[in-house]
Amino acid sequence: MDAQTRIRDRDATRQVFITQSRRILRLLLEAGVGLLPTEPKAVITPAGHVFEGQTLTERVCAVSVVRAGESFEHELWSIAPEMRLGKILIQRDKTTKEPQLFYSHLPLEVGDQHVLLLEPMLATGGSLMTALAVLESVGVSSPRVIVLNLLSSPQGLERVLSAHPEIDIVTASVESRLDANAFMVPGIGDFGDRFFGTDGPRP
Repeated sequence: MDAQTRIRDRDATRQVFITQSRRILRLLLEAGVGLLPTEPKAVITPAGHVFEGQTLTERVCAVSVVRAGESFEHELWSIAPEMRLGKILIQRDKTTKEPQLFYSHLPLEVGDQHVLLLEPMLATGGSLMTALAVLESVGVSSPRVIVLNLLSSPQGLERVLSAHPEIDIVTASVESRLDANAFMVPGIGDFGDRFFGTDGPRP
């Protein structure tokens, strides 16, 4: 995919990186929404004819894993401006590589809804496992979670799916492996830093 090539280029400008990332994130959101439960619904078109379509059968909310998950939000609200959005702040300890939970604030009655979990990077799987534990603690079962993800490692996918075999993960790319520092190969660098412009001076 052209967009994948352009966002992986270390010389890409921030404008190119954001524009091309949003192309991919929009596709991931559309694919994720397509997995939500629906039922038939007929509507009358402006031409006066019946169209046999589909409508969602259950409530849906989104939860972004801060900070990288916030990159989805602009595209999310362009598709579903009424969508309620929760936040979970998890940071990976640079020494131990283990995730640390700092904060969560979720929509009311989240346990009764399907959740679009926005987590662009799935390397070791630790952050995603922590986010799933937070959702489980408020009554959200794995089959009701759809993870939207930009890059995954084989190790991370295996870890998460072994623990949550009923979860849906929609990803744009499965990378080759993790390196000795638990970074994905070939990878993309620090996605959050590049998207939000905190990776140093870059036009």
